[in-house]
Amino acid sequence: MRPSPPRNAIQGRDAGWCLRANRWGEWSGVRRFFAIVSRLGDGVFWYVLMAALIVVDGLDGLAASAHLAGTGVVALTLYKLLKRWTRRPRPFASDVRIRAWIAPLDEFSFPSGHTLHAVAFTIVALAHYPMLAPLLIPFAACVAVSRVVLGLHYPSDVLAATAIGSALAGLSIWMVPGVSLLD
Repeated sequence: MRPSPPRNAIQGRDAGWCLRANRWGEWSGVRRFFAIVSRLGDGVFWYVLMAALIVVDGLDGLAASAHLAGTGVVALTLYKLLKRWTRRPRPFASDVRIRAWIAPLDEFSFPSGHTLHAVAFTIVALAHYPMLAPLLIPFAACVAVSRVVLGLHYPSDVLAATAIGSALAGLSIWMVPGVSLLD
């Protein structure tokens, strides 16, 4: 049984933007690109990055990777709690016009865990290695867009995850002595 249509203008716009973005997935090249980005955002990209930091930068890379891992554990716990609390259905489960181009990892939509992690990891990594910005910022943005294009999240899920991930990264950076985005 499908839930009823959006109840207000904001939900309607959110669903409308989701539907428009989801239609991009009708093109196989776009769908394939975002499916790959989404899969890398499952953790593969971040694990490879942490390993590379250790290999390339030794103990400093290990410290940065430990910071990323610690932030990731908190992000995972936070997003799982939020999903259980909000229980927002995924777009494809709420609107028959929206197609899930890949299988979701869980049942609920809010917030986007992929986006939350991508944003938090990007900000923390850039506090340690600002020269990685040309790689990490576009990748994080593609992860966020992929979740909407693939029909797994509403734009508001991604925007909220961006805010949560940013706040979490800021707190994480603040808590680690000698690490700052301002250096």
